[in-house]
Amino acid sequence: MNINQINKLIQQDIINVNFEIHKRLKSKITLINKLIQYIINSGGKKIRSSMVLLIAKSLTYKKNQHVIIATLIEFIHAATLLHDDVVDTSEMRRGKITANIMFGNAASVLVGDFIYTRAFQMMTELQSLRILSLMANAVNIIAEGEIMQLIHCHDPTITINHYMKIIYNKTARLFEVASQTSAILANADIKQEQALGNYGKYIGIAFQLIDDVLDYDTSNTILFGKHTGNDLNEGKPTLPLLHAIHHSTPKEASIIRQAIKNGNNRHLLNIILNTMQQYGSLEYTRKCAETKINQAISCLSILPASPYKKALKNLAYFIIHRYH
Repeated sequence: MNINQINKLIQQDIINVNFEIHKRLKSKITLINKLIQYIINSGGKKIRSSMVLLIAKSLTYKKNQHVIIATLIEFIHAATLLHDDVVDTSEMRRGKITANIMFGNAASVLVGDFIYTRAFQMMTELQSLRILSLMANAVNIIAEGEIMQLIHCHDPTITINHYMKIIYNKTARLFEVASQTSAILANADIKQEQALGNYGKYIGIAFQLIDDVLDYDTSNTILFGKHTGNDLNEGKPTLPLLHAIHHSTPKEASIIRQAIKNGNNRHLLNIILNTMQQYGSLEYTRKCAETKINQAISCLSILPASPYKKALKNLAYFIIHRYH
């Protein structure tokens, strides 16, 4: 079952989510509409919202509020991307010029705020204090994760354990809360709720680790207009770099540390790529992601057999095999 077959299984729900996205993000302010239309047209696979829809269906949920959760999860994700691109001074995303380059930093930040607040308006419609509390806490943790990443930018001394904490906060937490709240909405028992929350968490960690690998995939430059080694250029110490530091010679490790400290060291990229290849750093990171995916799949044993459970399993495999 590939991603298109998965989407076909929940096709009507996806149509409903897209309808809600367009309806909910309309504004009387032209700039908001222009910028939002730009990011909507930039695409994206909507993996988080697909998880919400599939989990609800796997628990035989019959109402429509799972569409609301799926939509507001997409809003939170879109808002974080707008803010991230400003912080990182990014120029490309998904093969397109970023909104901050097209519309300016101020507009991107403020429209990101508009999208965040619209998500919270939608949360109140669910009339569940528990879901509202979980969502609010998750957004707060995501913000902390982004700040932790900012603090440790250009810091080659960060430990792997601390880096894993950062990626849980800034990336995996949204996957986790998406899965958990969908389970709550569908009246899952406590064991199902915890297992499905963990499914989302492991998927989210794997997603970020694969992102770490793809940043050093030279084919991305050709296929998706993405510069290889952006993380290194921005001084971000991701898992492949940390692994290479811990396993290479002192001289090789020193070059990587200096590149992280200084940033803007694209002239060292080929040397560092060769070092990571020599010590299997990208393969190590991919295997860490595969371990998380296997943990995610094991969490699905709590669900009864159904096409939706099978789709959740295949969605997990898709994370490992994606190319952007």
